[in-house]
Amino acid sequence: MYRASDEVENERWLADINEIGDRLDLDEAARSRAADLFLSTVPDTDRSKRATMAASIYVGALIASDRRSQGEVAEAAGVARLTVQQRWKDLLEEAGLDAPDW
Repeated sequence: MYRASDEVENERWLADINEIGDRLDLDEAARSRAADLFLSTVPDTDRSKRATMAASIYVGALIASDRRSQGEVAEAAGVARLTVQQRWKDLLEEAGLDAPDW
């Protein structure tokens, strides 16, 4: 869970989530879920925030059944595909969900 002040402090990152959502043509449910995941797990450093944002977008889309590939999300977010690959399962589990076995 996150505080309302987290939204204000991370306004730039939330705007980036929406911008990337536009690039990927994500529906509103995926964007909302991505923002919630990001705000619930926001790290301290900006470098880690970009990686967490990308993983949040991937997981948000996955949960909302608006799935995109790790490569598509990574390219749109400006990170390496490996960054998304290494972080998404932990983020999903932190959200209280089980990672798929595929």
